[in-house]
Amino acid sequence: MKALTWHGTNDVRVDTHPDPVIEEPGDIVIKVTATAICGSDLHIFDGFVPQMKSGDILGHEFMGEVVETGADVKKFRPGDRVVVPFVIACGHCWFCQHQLWSACDNTNPDGEKLDKLHGHHGAGLFGYSHLYGGYAGGQAEYVRVPHADHGPVKINGGGLRDEQVLFLSDIFPTGWMAAENANIQKGDTVAIWGCGPVGQMTIRSAWMMGAGRVIAIDRLPERLSLAESMGPAEVINFAEQDVYDSLQEMTDGRGPDSCIDAVGLEAHGTGSFDSIVDKAKAAMMLTTDRVHVFRQAIHCVRKGGNISVPGVYVGWPDKIPLGAFVGKGLTIKTGQTHVQRYLAPLLKKIEDGEIDPSFIITHRAKLEDAPEMYKTFRDKHDGCIKVVMTP
Repeated sequence: MKALTWHGTNDVRVDTHPDPVIEEPGDIVIKVTATAICGSDLHIFDGFVPQMKSGDILGHEFMGEVVETGADVKKFRPGDRVVVPFVIACGHCWFCQHQLWSACDNTNPDGEKLDKLHGHHGAGLFGYSHLYGGYAGGQAEYVRVPHADHGPVKINGGGLRDEQVLFLSDIFPTGWMAAENANIQKGDTVAIWGCGPVGQMTIRSAWMMGAGRVIAIDRLPERLSLAESMGPAEVINFAEQDVYDSLQEMTDGRGPDSCIDAVGLEAHGTGSFDSIVDKAKAAMMLTTDRVHVFRQAIHCVRKGGNISVPGVYVGWPDKIPLGAFVGKGLTIKTGQTHVQRYLAPLLKKIEDGEIDPSFIITHRAKLEDAPEMYKTFRDKHDGCIKVVMTP
């Protein structure tokens, strides 16, 4: 089969690999019908995610048709159309039983590495390095899906296009959980840093949860324009406006009730001292994470407010304003998305017409175009916000 393969920083290629096979009785194999490039894939492309090996197959947003099932699989049969969550969960451990799917104890065979780095390890993830199990990803023609009865969701009938349901694999549940973690109350003002795919889904989710105002922060006109069209959100272009001063003015000096960091470890910053230091340290490989947005969210949120962090961080960044965090009495919630928790309710929202997640797609391509599309997406060329590929 053809699959997008990592060979080093800024070096991904479409190579030929053996077709996947059933390895455990709970596995299924699917033929991929749609797959996407995620912002967190760019962290791998840019060299910020450790424990990658040459030959690893990338991709964790994908869906397709079941072509083979293991002997113990009960939920699926060949021909079923499924969306696969990026989190691989066993369904039986303490964490899975408590709906904390991304904290699964049993699906990351490389867990000892994360135990040393983080204290404990979480679930295995598709296509996301040997910190998370080294599982082959979904930017490929076929994928083996372990623990299938505790992962994919079946798409019944033919009424929904792939593009409408594909993002149940990651960015729609991630945006929803980000808004949920922000503890949005009816009428709240919510500020969201980053208007990429996760940020856009978070904006939509915040409105559906009853936010009174949503303020979207980015520097790219096409992203800000898309955010303005939803709700509509108010926008701040951080390349032209001071974010803290703007938010204080917009909230009469109180600050937003919740701030959401949908950017993660490659925050650009605006020339502030902390962002310059972050970039310099990252260039010298003294840090992996540029955390300007996280610091700014702590600075901007109101006293007693909430901070939610769906953005990916991987390392040990410094200069976190802990004094402000404690002094302002803030609450923070973070984490890999517990995708399985949200699949059924969010699918129903799509079926009921509350949201069509395909609004986010700007570029469509074939799998063989993936190396070029990674560069287009990373460099924000051609107004690129989200890429969907078909094998």
